[in-house]
Amino acid sequence: MSQIPDHSPQFVSIENQMPLDLFEAMAEFIRIHPQWDQYRLMQAALAGFLFQQGCQDRSVARHYLDGLFRREPSPSSFSS
Repeated sequence: MSQIPDHSPQFVSIENQMPLDLFEAMAEFIRIHPQWDQYRLMQAALAGFLFQQGCQDRSVARHYLDGLFRREPSPSSFSS
């Protein structure tokens, strides 16, 4: 089983083609939910798919749960 690293994950850039209607639905979702962006949405979707298909990697489960429950900091939590 893979260990969950204590440091920030490394990132890999992926180029993908998708059907126009799926892209438009993603863009509309992001427009309505400004706390999401295309990167967070794609990471959550991929982790969710892998997790639901039985992937046992703990880091995948962590990304899946982070995508579901990520909370944005409230303005009152910032110090001046």
